[in-house]
Formats: sequence, C-alpha cells, structure tokens
Amino acid sequence: QLQLVESGGGLVQPGGSLRISCAVSGFTLDYYVIGWFRQAPGKEREGVSCISSSVGATFYAESVKGRFTISGDNAKNTVYLQMNNLKPEDGAVYYCAAGRRSDYCTTWSGAYNYWGQGTQVTVSS
Repeated sequence: QLQLVESGGGLVQPGGSLRISCAVSGFTLDYYVIGWFRQAPGKEREGVSCISSSVGATFYAESVKGRFTISGDNAKNTVYLQMNNLKPEDGAVYYCAAGRRSDYCTTWSGAYNYWGQGTQVTVSS
C-alpha cells in the first residue's frame, strides 16, 4: 500500500527557513515522481516543486525558484523541501504526492495519484 506522510511544518518568521519532509512507504523513490503542492485558505492548490529521482530532474514554480530546494534520499525513502527566505504568502498546508515514474516531472496535480495528509506551514512575525 502506497503511503506518503508529511512532517516538519510549523511557525517561522518571515525571512526564516524550514525543511519539510515526505516519507514514503510501499514504493521506492526511483519508481515515482514526487511533487510538493500547497494550498492556502481561500486559494487554489498550487504546485510548488517536483522531483524525478530516477533521472535527477527537478522543477520549481516561479514563485519559489531560488528559495526552495527539493531533494530525495533514496536510503530513507524520503523527499525534502528546504524552504529559505520564507514570505508570509508561503504560508499554507503543504502536501506531497506521488505520480508515475517519468524522465521529467510536472506540478500539474492531475499527474499524481497518491497524496499525503499535509503539513501546516505558517509564516508570521
């Protein structure tokens, strides 16, 4: 059974950093693309970043490019999203999701079949 569990969310001040994790079970990272999405109250879900571990391909939304870094640890079957220079508008529930293996990745949510329960990130002073 495929399962994704996010962790690491919390409260951080603007300009601060936070690393959130997505622990996967029931499959290995090489066989799936992992994406990070976020949804703030009253807003649509937004694709943030994704990684195809099998080929090392990554993608970032323009809103986070240069501030967020996605990485995968195959030994721990975990994908991380390092978030630096956080802004209040980065505050949201962050979800990770798994989609079929590909040589590239996309932040189109329709490409993902399995979703975690989310972790809250709040950016406020």
